Amino acid sequence: MTVYSNLKYDHPFSANATGTGALTKISSQTASSSSSLSFTTGIDSTYKEYIFKFINIHPATDNANFTFNFSTDSGSNYNVTKTSSSFVAYHTESGSSSALTYEFSNDLAQSTSYQLLLGNNGIGNDNDQSASGALHLFDPSNTTFVKHFIAVSNYYEFSDMNRNDYVAGYGNTTSAINAIDFKMSSGNIDSGTIIMYGVS
Repeated sequence: MTVYSNLKYDHPFSANATGTGALTKISSQTASSSSSLSFTTGIDSTYKEYIFKFINIHPATDNANFTFNFSTDSGSNYNVTKTSSSFVAYHTESGSSSALTYEFSNDLAQSTSYQLLLGNNGIGNDNDQSASGALHLFDPSNTTFVKHFIAVSNYYEFSDMNRNDYVAGYGNTTSAINAIDFKMSSGNIDSGTIIMYGVS
């Protein structure tokens, strides 16, 4: 059985392949009533893929969404043009409603706005409500192609339901992406941790 650590970049998977898919922790940040969490160093040509794991992100404001944006100037501006799509599976605590649906209101079409990670419904701010997941950014230092990203997250939505969101798209730039900013759509990030890994 193939596991994540066995995957190689240079297909076919031959004996002389380089890279083992190992995760290398680069840095982490923990929120404490933070307006945003930014990673402005460590995103470079060292790795072809970066993973940002966000763990128990808790908003200060009820029904706030968790968002991100890229920078090509080391964080001076977070305004990379993006096109994206999204779908969600959800189920209420009462069992009264469930669905698997396309999230058209979460899409961006050549927009510099912050990308929603959690669909169009926000995280609850009750003490036991939070969001966790991972954002994958591929080959950010490449200066030929656009920059693809995929995110999967699960969260306790403000109206007492579980939501499992999938977001994917690309930063429509051939400039190197070298910084990323995470913030809530309104209010602060009350608590939670984001860990940045490089995939070798």
